[in-house]
Amino acid sequence: MAEILTVLTTTSSQEEAKTLAAEAIARRLAACAQLNGPVTSLYRWEGAVQDDPEWQLLFKTSAARYDALEAYLREAHPYDVPEIIATPVVRGSADYLRWVEEETRPSQQS
Repeated sequence: MAEILTVLTTTSSQEEAKTLAAEAIARRLAACAQLNGPVTSLYRWEGAVQDDPEWQLLFKTSAARYDALEAYLREAHPYDVPEIIATPVVRGSADYLRWVEEETRPSQQS
């Protein structure tokens, strides 16, 4: 079975999150994405502490599709420096992980 990853990013609106998720799924870069929000993000940017509402996206993808997913997010994301963090799935339902692998195969164009 292929290595499966979850990939986290954040956006400033629900609409941006839905757009990024829908296109990633349409391109088979991810099998699915979950949107959570709004969440509050505190961070330092350009010398000042920021306190902003954001929406989190959690993509499920195969390790083989990670580079393409990251490239898409870098291209399409509205942030100058988007958060893109991949975490390996160390255990999970075999049926679900197989589904993620199948849905992210580039040869299955729809």
